[in-house]
Parts: sequence; C-alpha cells; structure tokens
Amino acid sequence: MVVSHSATLAEGAAELAREMGGDAPIEAAGGLDQPDGPLGTDAAFVLAAIERAYSDDGVLVLMDLGSAIMSAEMAIAMLDPARQAHVRLSAAPLVEGAVAAAATAGAGATLEAVSQEAQRGLEAKVEHLRGDRGGPEEVNGEEKDRLDEQQEGSVVLQLVIHNPTGLHARPAARFVKTASAFGAEVSLTNLTKDKGPVNARSLVSVTTLGVTCGDAIRIEARGEGAREVISALEALAGRNFDE
Repeated sequence: MVVSHSATLAEGAAELAREMGGDAPIEAAGGLDQPDGPLGTDAAFVLAAIERAYSDDGVLVLMDLGSAIMSAEMAIAMLDPARQAHVRLSAAPLVEGAVAAAATAGAGATLEAVSQEAQRGLEAKVEHLRGDRGGPEEVNGEEKDRLDEQQEGSVVLQLVIHNPTGLHARPAARFVKTASAFGAEVSLTNLTKDKGPVNARSLVSVTTLGVTCGDAIRIEARGEGAREVISALEALAGRNFDE
C-alpha cells in the first residue's frame, strides 16, 4: 500500500501499481481523512487502508516523507498484535518501489521478495540515465526466433521484440509474471545492447536491460518446467505481450 501527504499522489501511485499487480490488492492512504482532503497524514486513515489490504501473506507499506513514516508506525501499533508481524514498512522509492512491489506480489512472491524488489526500484532508472551501453551484437535472421535445448539441460529462446514500446512497464510485468509461473530458473539477456543476463523473474532486473523495439533477446530456462516456461514466453511474445 502507498502512504503520502497527498491523496492525489497516493492514489496516482497506487493506480500505476495496479496496472502491474494483477490481482494483488493495492490500497492508498493519502492526505487527511477530511472532506476537503488537505495535505497531511492520519494514522487512523493509514490503519484502515492496511486492514483493507491485509492478508496473512503480508502487507508492504511505502511512504513519501517523514510524518508519513510516523503515521504508518502508529497505524501498525494500533493494529491487532497478531497481524503486526505481517506488515512491513519499506524505505523504497514511492512510485518505482510500488510498481516493482506490485509486479512481484502479482507473481505470487513472498513478502520478503516483494520488499527486496521494491528496494531495488531505482535501479532501472539509474541504469538508463547512466547511459552505459555495450556494442550491438548482430543476430543472424535465421537465429532470431529459435528454440533449442542446451547440452547442460537448459532451454533457450532467441527472438526479436516487435511491439513498438519494447519491454516497458506493462509488457515487462507480464513477462515477469509468466516467467514466475513455473518452477524453472529463467534468465534474460538483451543481445542487441549486450546487457545481461539478469533474473527474468524480477521486474527491476528486466527493465534494467532497456529492451526496445527491434532488440534481440535471449531467454534461458533451467530446471523443472524449463520447456513449459519457454513455450509460454514465446507465446506471450507472439502476442506482443498482450499490448
């Protein structure tokens, strides 16, 4: 859930996160709980949002500024003691962290994994603005879309991204959700920009690759369900990631 001094900011961040989170419940608690919604934070308002979002799987709370943190701490103190251990406050960036957390939670990850992914929320932005790029790697046309099995038991798919916006937020979230739906270990490499491999089950890691339209990517899966996850990702790419 998202806590902000501004109701507009909290709901906006939550709205963006809902685009990535699938069925994961995402609540917002912004401003003061008064008719004109002035700027500020209210522990009772935060508590109500936590209770709406609550399950024993856990609730991750992201906050903007100092008093939002204090209000969230007070809200947890007012929560049923049996539930307090299942609520965690996060120092992650509000918007990027909420998006990363939503995508990870939507893929069925634990509270610990969701928290860790939220903390990494700025990595993709830092990587993009730093501008580090390797030289482009040529990929033969006959190799752009291929499925083959490696000697060590991994399964590899190479393909070219055709949707105009590449693996931006929504397609990346769908990619991660699909990669996370099977037991296999899955990695992703941007062959064109010579970036990776990264964990394909992490939205933050996937977005650091900066995959755009026309880029060739390499997906590798190992372990139980490797062929199934590769087939599912190939089908997803064939649908342009449902965009």
